[in-house]
Amino acid sequence: MGRQRKRVVTGEAAPPPRKDEKPSAFHRKDKKKKVNIGKMFINISIGLCIFSLIWFFYAIYMRSSLAKRVVTLHPSPHVLDANSTDAKVSPERFWGSYRPQVYFGMKTRSPRSIVTGMMWMRQFSDLDMNLRHTCEQGDRLQGYGWLMHDGLTFGVQEIRDNDFTLTTEFVKRMGGDHGGDWTWRVTAKQHSSAPQAPVISLMFYAAADAQGSLQAHVEERNRLASITGFSEELGNFKITFRKPVTGELSSAKYATYNYLQTVSPGLEKLTDIVKYSLNRRFVYSPPSGEKKHYIGVDTYKPPHHQNQQKPDQRKESDFVVYQVTVQTPFQIEVLFESGSFHDRPNQLVGSIMTQELEKRKAEFDAKFEKAFGLEKKGFSQAYIKFGKAALSNMLGGMGYFFGQSVVQSVYNEYPLLYPEGALFTAVPSRSFFPRGFLWDEGFHQLLLSKWDPQVTREVIAHWIDLMNMEGWIPREQILGDEARSKVPSEFIVQRNENANPPTLFLALQELIEQLSSNPDKAAFQPTLHFLRRLFPRLKTWYEWYNTTQTGPLPNSYRWRGRDKDTNLFLNPKTLTSGLDDYPRASHPSADERHVDLHCWMALSSGIMAKVAQLLGEPHEDYQLSHKVLSDNNLLSELHWSEQHRAFSDFGNHTEDVSLQREKVYVPPGQPRHQFPVARLVRSVRRAPKAQHVNALGYVSLFPFLLQILQPNSPKLEHIFQDMRDSNKLWTPYGLRSLSKSDPLYMKRNTEHDAPYWRGPIWININYLAVRALHYYSHTEGPYQEKAAVLYEELRTNIINNVYRQYVEAGYIWEQYNDGTGRGQGSHPFTGWSSLTLLMMAEQY
Repeated sequence: MGRQRKRVVTGEAAPPPRKDEKPSAFHRKDKKKKVNIGKMFINISIGLCIFSLIWFFYAIYMRSSLAKRVVTLHPSPHVLDANSTDAKVSPERFWGSYRPQVYFGMKTRSPRSIVTGMMWMRQFSDLDMNLRHTCEQGDRLQGYGWLMHDGLTFGVQEIRDNDFTLTTEFVKRMGGDHGGDWTWRVTAKQHSSAPQAPVISLMFYAAADAQGSLQAHVEERNRLASITGFSEELGNFKITFRKPVTGELSSAKYATYNYLQTVSPGLEKLTDIVKYSLNRRFVYSPPSGEKKHYIGVDTYKPPHHQNQQKPDQRKESDFVVYQVTVQTPFQIEVLFESGSFHDRPNQLVGSIMTQELEKRKAEFDAKFEKAFGLEKKGFSQAYIKFGKAALSNMLGGMGYFFGQSVVQSVYNEYPLLYPEGALFTAVPSRSFFPRGFLWDEGFHQLLLSKWDPQVTREVIAHWIDLMNMEGWIPREQILGDEARSKVPSEFIVQRNENANPPTLFLALQELIEQLSSNPDKAAFQPTLHFLRRLFPRLKTWYEWYNTTQTGPLPNSYRWRGRDKDTNLFLNPKTLTSGLDDYPRASHPSADERHVDLHCWMALSSGIMAKVAQLLGEPHEDYQLSHKVLSDNNLLSELHWSEQHRAFSDFGNHTEDVSLQREKVYVPPGQPRHQFPVARLVRSVRRAPKAQHVNALGYVSLFPFLLQILQPNSPKLEHIFQDMRDSNKLWTPYGLRSLSKSDPLYMKRNTEHDAPYWRGPIWININYLAVRALHYYSHTEGPYQEKAAVLYEELRTNIINNVYRQYVEAGYIWEQYNDGTGRGQGSHPFTGWSSLTLLMMAEQY
């Protein structure tokens, strides 16, 4: 046991209180104080709990509310009425070649249209399977595209396959309540170099899309004579397949026939369904010639995959295919007749169709010359034919899409589906980009507004009607399963902090100028009403840029959405700017200032002021913004680099970067293949610092391109010198995108990303340069004469090279090699590269 401690008491101990003795007042107060503190503590704790709960639920509510904003449409009335594309409201635009992603096809401007199209394949060829349907660069066609297309009533297209050419023509005829009738004519001719006349199978089809019905009508055992059908937007209709003939007045040719009647879960599956229905059991037996087995549609047998995911839950819709196999040369017609067209004078076939077609061609030629005046300017017929193809391919590349974008904001853990919407738009490339792109569309409409202002009004309205309540428009419109099937998964989700250059303001500027200069012309008069409907949403769109894309200093701007993984990119991309891999600050940060976006906002504020003034709305704030952003002193203060004598971005930057193969340690005796592949990663040899970015190229030109610089600005002299210097931007084919002397000129951005905006020539920016030179050459100033000389040289170089490449290669291209002028990238690219026509016409 431990020893007990002896208790030591100093002084006298207080006697213990007696049981009948009351506590002193001091003790009572002390106890009461303790009780009050306890109560207060409990009350504070309860209050904090209540406050925390309120804040918690408020935060949940706010996050839920903010999460919904990205998929909540703008509250103001739509620019377009809900029925604006209906057959009764707009019958002449109801049917059209609104399927740019296929070589030949038509549909209506309605959400769930019956679609029609054509596939083909060459029989008895070395390639066992050469089915053509959707526009694919891998098909390696010698060329394809519209030669004539008025955007309304007819079109003529030429498709040059390896040893034969297909000419596809269509003509429409108005009548009834559902958009009237139309006829297709397909003419096949062998190339002179072909050793023998090829045998071709054409496959015409009709497919429903979640509504409507189709019924096949078969004659002569296996020849599909016609399809009858019904849908909500078309009522009753009939599609008739005429037998092939050698020419318009010739007798029928020997042909064999097949047909397929099945169902499809979605339009993106049509090619595969046909492929999996093909059979080699059929015999081609011409009167003079040997019997051969050919490939024809038979019974559709879906492929069985062991690792097949859950079955497609979508509603299946009717799909009917008519195949005719015949030797070239031949001609075949397909006739669509609306059930509500009761008083048609005759069928639109044979000589009747030929007469209609020739009439439409003559009208097209006359309108083309009136609009662009190429004959008057002395261009040869070959150049004029090229100009017509440039316009026609953009008109023939118009698409009508319906569906939902996939979007996400910082408040959403997972992507959401945007509300369903329709989009009538041109597309950059039928093969590679057969969908709507926001910044491309402004350039497209610069050309189309010269041909048909109504198309431009409708297209802008469709884009602006897709705006959400914040003022954001998804910059890439991937609407519907068919469109989504052509897009890599990493590009499908659209994020609401990301912008795109507001080029629609360029098209609005053109519409305003048309109205102002010709107020009594009938084609321009609807523009005022259109602007009035547009203005509430246009204000929100403009404000969205001004609140979400602002820079670190007053009146500065910064693109959001730069690539974040700086370890893998030589220079992190800025896809949102439209210029993708063009060099920006090497280390992305919130301190960046982007000169191109500053100039876009200066342009936009000026056009906002003009629209507001035209409508009698308050315009002073827009005018003030335009004045401030256009101030050349402010622009120089924010973006002029005295060191580089050029306008430039500002940010956290170093030019001492390169891509190096990373080192992967492999322990001795271990097999190399078990360790990661050595990647190319960025090596930074000198730390970045806040400075102007020393990249000379398209971005440096923006104060000139958008005509922000005053005509007497001494900065123009430096810009013109850089433009004309062949060691920097000048080539015999147009202005290159990045100076030849730049450290990143033609450098890969990653192991897999070839240079894109780091040297090649792009026609949209070259168009802006020619347009700006035209302006400065016609405006009094010290550099007027220099601008005039550059204008003539640059315009001539671009026109001649784009034309030469079209003749030699069969296509208008996405970009052009700055060393050889050769076309490269996506093709055909009859989006903004078609602006070559406006340079020919000198219409800016």
